Amino acid sequence: MYAAAASCAACVTAAAQSTDSISGGRRLAGVTVTESMRNNLTSSAAPLHIVDTENMLRLGVADMADALHRMPGVTLRDYGGAGGVKTVSVRGFGAGHTGVSYDGIVVSDCQTGETDVSRYSIENAGSIALTVGADDDIFIPARNAAYASMLVISTAVPPPADRSPHVTAQIKAGSFGYISPFIRYSRNCSDRLTLALTGEYVYADNDYPFTLRNANTITRQTRTNSRMKSGHGEASIAWRPSRRSRLEAKAYYYDNNRQLPGQVRYYTDISNERLHDINCFVQAQYRTWNDGNLALRINAKFNRASSEYTDGTYKGGIKDACYRQHEAYTSACLLYTPLRKWAFNYSADYIFNNLNSSLSADTRPRRHTVLQTLAARYKDSRLTAVARLLMSVYLNNAEDGPAAGNMSRLSPSASVSYRLLPGEELYARMSYKNIFRAPTFNELYYYHYGSTDLLPESTDQINLGLTWTRSCGRSSRFRVSADGYVNKVTDKIVAVPYNMFIWRTVNVGKVKGRGIEAEASLSHGFGHGCTLNANINYTWQRSENRTDGESPYYGNQIAYIPEHQGSAAVNFENPWVNVTVHGHGMSHRYTNNEHYDGTRIAGYAEIGITAYREWRCGRGVLEVRADIKNLLDKQYEIVGHYPMPGRSWQMAVGYRF
Repeated sequence: MYAAAASCAACVTAAAQSTDSISGGRRLAGVTVTESMRNNLTSSAAPLHIVDTENMLRLGVADMADALHRMPGVTLRDYGGAGGVKTVSVRGFGAGHTGVSYDGIVVSDCQTGETDVSRYSIENAGSIALTVGADDDIFIPARNAAYASMLVISTAVPPPADRSPHVTAQIKAGSFGYISPFIRYSRNCSDRLTLALTGEYVYADNDYPFTLRNANTITRQTRTNSRMKSGHGEASIAWRPSRRSRLEAKAYYYDNNRQLPGQVRYYTDISNERLHDINCFVQAQYRTWNDGNLALRINAKFNRASSEYTDGTYKGGIKDACYRQHEAYTSACLLYTPLRKWAFNYSADYIFNNLNSSLSADTRPRRHTVLQTLAARYKDSRLTAVARLLMSVYLNNAEDGPAAGNMSRLSPSASVSYRLLPGEELYARMSYKNIFRAPTFNELYYYHYGSTDLLPESTDQINLGLTWTRSCGRSSRFRVSADGYVNKVTDKIVAVPYNMFIWRTVNVGKVKGRGIEAEASLSHGFGHGCTLNANINYTWQRSENRTDGESPYYGNQIAYIPEHQGSAAVNFENPWVNVTVHGHGMSHRYTNNEHYDGTRIAGYAEIGITAYREWRCGRGVLEVRADIKNLLDKQYEIVGHYPMPGRSWQMAVGYRF
């Protein structure tokens, strides 16, 4: 919760023996960045990408989508506008293979298997970290190891060690009726107890213009039926009952009532769809360690989510559907470090999910999941080696109809990182991970597109990479990384959007993916308070249908996966006004696996500019920020027939003390 580095800290042993999981860090404006996180970017045995509060400003990050665009290998599905659904796919695996952890505990959606990351506030995020493949942190729940990649969102760090209240308040306003106030209150109630409260509201009309081309006819249209209003609140506590134990708890509530614009159609913009999402959960983490070699971590969570969908233009009347899901989750992790270089971990997780709906054909599915991992790690000054075995058991049943069969699998993974030259931050890394993904309830039971006979996915991923970090004096530092990978998927499940709420799911069969990711960052200080920062990343990926060599679709790129994508940001910090120029883009994609005529989505590249400055004001700091997005007014789509906004602006004014 407050431990921003807990899920991706480099040294498990040190974390277990320390009384504070964020110790050893340096204090920045609004966030603590631990040295272990910084070092682990280079020495990690699996690809690791981190965007913290400091880098969010330097990279021109204004929302969660911007942060993810700055990470290589990430493909974001975005329906456009504030509140538009945004899901994350990494290396072509699909959003169902990307886990999202919020303050140490995985966020889930048993209905779709995908997490809408737009609902998490960038203002409340202390850091966002993405790990791909076999993580070398072994002191994690079994569920965190059950994904091909893991996105870790850690909220803001605790206030300074005083008893005064600390407040961060901000108001944002922008194009297309966008306005969003945000406030966070935190206070150390005692030496052992810390409290934090967060609230946010977002409203947007999203009525942005776009150009519609039909052969030689070009018309200027406006996106309609797109209004959204959402709010979310959090209450968090961190309590230390003793010197060697810590309890963190959080209550979370999210409410989003929005209109759905529907696909762009020629000669009509009629749409009367609504979607009301509510999500609330309570979660707790307890960690304890002794003076010797044992550490224990216990997690618990209860989650409730509902979706109410209506379509007022449905033939014959109003079509509506209401879905409610519940989850109960608990986990226990035991870490044993018999020697300084060796660590062993056993984790066991239990999850119960159910889903009910208002549909007459509802079968009320249920699922019990048991996940267990055994992991071992060896670490010295040059070598880090990790081996892990995951056992997954899924027990399916349905109260009012046929149920899918039970599923189980043993999934191994291993990773190695080796320092090539003593005294030089140059590392070679290699990792292998096998993952078994059970179909979601939507894929098995709903929308007339799923089937209880749908096969689960089995995936293998192999990664080889190099990382190098170098400091040149006290004013310059650069880091580069390059990774090549091969992915294989058997019985690949592909979701193709029909509209914002309904997806078609099919088993493709076999998919082979291969790709290259490269990232470079540079920071150079000129003196007199001037610093130049630059970051660039590029991804080449092929995710091909390899099911039937005789099929005309053999070798086709999987739907919505671009072959080329990348981003760049150049930042100039100075005593006057800090400025960032940033951009991202991707090559063309197809909306289906067959690449039919008319299903090609053109590639795009867009750039933006950010300017910001802080002033000392009274007992606090005043920050003003201005963003222009899509500066060249480029029209493009990420999801077919859902145009993204053109040129837009956003202003933010915040004060913290």
